[in-house]
Amino acid sequence: MAEIRRVKESDVDTLVQLVHDLAAYEKAPAECRLDGAKLRTALFGETPAVFAHVAEQDGEIVGFAMWFLNFSTWRGVHGIYLEDLYVRPEMRGSGLGKTLLATLARECVENGYQRLEWSVLDWNPATGFYRSLGAIPMDEWTVYRLTDTALDNLARTP
Repeated sequence: MAEIRRVKESDVDTLVQLVHDLAAYEKAPAECRLDGAKLRTALFGETPAVFAHVAEQDGEIVGFAMWFLNFSTWRGVHGIYLEDLYVRPEMRGSGLGKTLLATLARECVENGYQRLEWSVLDWNPATGFYRSLGAIPMDEWTVYRLTDTALDNLARTP
């Protein structure tokens, strides 16, 4: 039986590897630039803005949920944005993904947060799993992203 717990600083290197594994699964390994120093600062620096839970079985981390707070102006309260949910391939189907999501749902309820949101690639077979939990796709919304040169160019706009 796996234990779900908050991430510890000693977990950082394993989490970095799992994030790189996730990037490979999502067919974008070259886009993943995360290293231990960046993640350690984000999770455990002076003002942490990222949080994580890990699934640990027999002393090994086999999955994680990394998240941060967002804010709904319409509801007037915070919510959780799940940046990444990952379970090692050999552990998929064991219930760990659901348990990690249930942990975040409890985090929301206990803190008065009213939303738990995440993005999923259209081809990801987990979409059926998410729907089975009652999650609804936000089909009318399109995610936009600025990075690299486009981000730099806009930042230089007066």
